[in-house]
Amino acid sequence: MLRTIKSFFNKLVTFVYITYRYATIVFFIIFSIACSSCSGNKTQQAPVAVVTKDTSIIELPDPSPVSAKERARIYAASDEWYRRMLAASHFNGGMIVAKKGNIIFEMYNGTAHIPGKDTISAVTPMHVASISKTFTAMGVLKLWQDGKLNLDDPFSKYFPQFNYPGVTVRTLLNHRSGLPNYLYFMEDLGWDKTKFIRNEDVLNTLINRKGELKNIGNPNTHFEYCNTNFALLGLLIEKVSGEKLPDFLKDTFFGPLHMDNTFVYTDADSAKATPSYDWRNKRYPFGDLDKVYGDKNVFTTPRDLLTWDRALTSGKIFKPETLEQAYKPYSNERAGVKNYGLGWHMYLFPGGRKIIYHNGWWHGSNAVFTRLLQDSATVIVIGNKFNHNIYKAKDLSNIFGNYDGNGDDEGDDLNPPATSTPAPPPAATKPHKAVVRHAKKAAAHPVKKVVKKKKKR
Repeated sequence: MLRTIKSFFNKLVTFVYITYRYATIVFFIIFSIACSSCSGNKTQQAPVAVVTKDTSIIELPDPSPVSAKERARIYAASDEWYRRMLAASHFNGGMIVAKKGNIIFEMYNGTAHIPGKDTISAVTPMHVASISKTFTAMGVLKLWQDGKLNLDDPFSKYFPQFNYPGVTVRTLLNHRSGLPNYLYFMEDLGWDKTKFIRNEDVLNTLINRKGELKNIGNPNTHFEYCNTNFALLGLLIEKVSGEKLPDFLKDTFFGPLHMDNTFVYTDADSAKATPSYDWRNKRYPFGDLDKVYGDKNVFTTPRDLLTWDRALTSGKIFKPETLEQAYKPYSNERAGVKNYGLGWHMYLFPGGRKIIYHNGWWHGSNAVFTRLLQDSATVIVIGNKFNHNIYKAKDLSNIFGNYDGNGDDEGDDLNPPATSTPAPPPAATKPHKAVVRHAKKAAAHPVKKVVKKKKKR
């Protein structure tokens, strides 16, 4: 009897325990569902790892294939030219020749500081001078593409005190504004060279001292290469976008394209900006003209410039009609293959073939950025020690086809192309003192002799 009672009691305890256990689980489930229903979307769930894509990054298409035979041919021709033209003339900088986005030939030589041990490499940013204009121009065209401005808007629409009728966004972009060059008139009007000129100073001088300026031409009558145009376009981008130009170009192009070694110089960049040297290895000092941007002051690398080239042809940033505006020839006063678009020099060949390019020269920095659109080829050379042979790099175009008449151009800052129809020159025939001050160190270069004059400060 006692054994029966004990067995019954054990079974009862087991039943109660199991019932309690499952009842607790069921109650917890019902309670959780009830809480979820009461709190709606406020229910906190266990964190889940979510992979998000940075929508600001622009993914470029992979380069198209190039056969081994073609690679070998391009490499051999590029290497022969490099050794003959650059290595033999103490080149200090970097060079890339590419086909269909593929780097076929790449070479770096020298040091960022002379003398120094900081060897120039694929990540050494160097000043590309007027090649900077390509970024400024395409920045303006991006704003136009986005409907934020009109290319035929008068510049005075954005800066009402600017009293130069007929000067439009387009005439600034294609160097047909008729405005004088700030590189010269700021000095002519007595600018204190102990102070840095800013873009706003250029604009204010044009507004407040118009009556004292010389060589103001009629807008849209002839091509006149002029840095003032792109200094003003830098201000236009800032006005329309609400960002400073260095930030706008970083946010719009450099960052999304992973051009990690490219920037527009500001005071914060003094430590990473590679200095420039004359052909005798003498460093150029930082001067009063060195803080104006839009026309210059982009520091970059050959690889980043190749990325810029690939981005322009990718369809990821610009529509075909935007590029059509950029590459349209606007200066047809003189017959010949040379012309200028919106921020781009060009050679026009029979059959519709074009070379779209820009040169650069500022202090000891000179560079070439040549794009053969129909041949999907690119030639890039950047140097931080003046070397006139850099400008002969466009001869490499003939590796990819017959581009006779390509020629040897100077740096664009001081030497406009042959399509230029200049305004009537002043009575004096001597070079402008600002030209001499800018080019003196290059004047004694053994490859090309230019005017010598005592440097004046």
